Amino acid sequence: MSTSDTQKIPVTVLTGYLGSGKTTVLNHILKENHGRRIAVIENEFGAVGIDSDLVLHEDEEIFETNNGCICCTVRGDLIRILGNLMKRRNKFDRVLIETTGVADPGPVAQTFYRDDEIAKGFVLDGITTLVDAKHFLLQLRNGVEPARQVAFADQVLITKTDLVSASELKAVEDRIRRINAVVPIARAEMGRVDLEKILNLGGFDLKRATNLDPHFLEAEDDHHHHDHGISVTSVPLTTDKPLDVKKLNVWLGLLMQTKGNDIYRMKGIVQIKNLPNRFVFHGVHMMLDGKPDRPWGTEKPTTKMIFIGKGLNSEELRVGFEACIDG
Repeated sequence: MSTSDTQKIPVTVLTGYLGSGKTTVLNHILKENHGRRIAVIENEFGAVGIDSDLVLHEDEEIFETNNGCICCTVRGDLIRILGNLMKRRNKFDRVLIETTGVADPGPVAQTFYRDDEIAKGFVLDGITTLVDAKHFLLQLRNGVEPARQVAFADQVLITKTDLVSASELKAVEDRIRRINAVVPIARAEMGRVDLEKILNLGGFDLKRATNLDPHFLEAEDDHHHHDHGISVTSVPLTTDKPLDVKKLNVWLGLLMQTKGNDIYRMKGIVQIKNLPNRFVFHGVHMMLDGKPDRPWGTEKPTTKMIFIGKGLNSEELRVGFEACIDG
């Protein structure tokens, strides 16, 4: 890679089901004096009621707002828009892509790996998913999109927390955890969103992405609740024994081929036999990236992995995983 990641423009994907409060967040970004230079790419500009003075004229593809943000619309192709933005590289420091309420953020995330030109200039920082505390549980019953958006997330931001009781809020958080056992959850108060909660997540940075938090294994016990084959869940796997790197590669490769569409995110810290360093990997929807990390040092070598996706068979994953254990 010619450009180091530090020189690349960080990109944040903002997703969330209809009514989850993305418009509020966007209007905040486009109007407040937060002192940041952000290029905002809107997937369905105008359709979500962005303030009328910010709506694009048909012939304008990119324009600036009075606080210095740049706006674009993705009627066309994301790659083309990003290419056009590169010509104005000096005008902004980061990009925020807002996806439509029913969109699956996976393909957007993949763009930053699949297209070489884009990968040279931009680095995916993370996917932030907004969840509406009042309606989330109901939305989950009506369709898979809200669950899928949470499954992809590097950060979940719960909005409208003032409209629900403490126990309702806890139920929402528990449900999020079942879908994505490792995602940090924050609460937005009264539509006010701290931009720090959305930006600089480092979710696709291998070093930070795999700091699997201590709650990781708490999901262990909830695997077996009514998975009707379509539910979106997390499957954590762990062992103190070293893994055989060849077997691991074959298994992960096979999983990508056979289940890639259903595995939205996966990440792991792995102890490889005869390797003094941690090995970290992390994938989004059929794309997998992995590399040796720092030495284990005084840390007790432990392999921890998590698969997040739709209709995953935790028993099958566990058997495949255990077959990779050396010896």
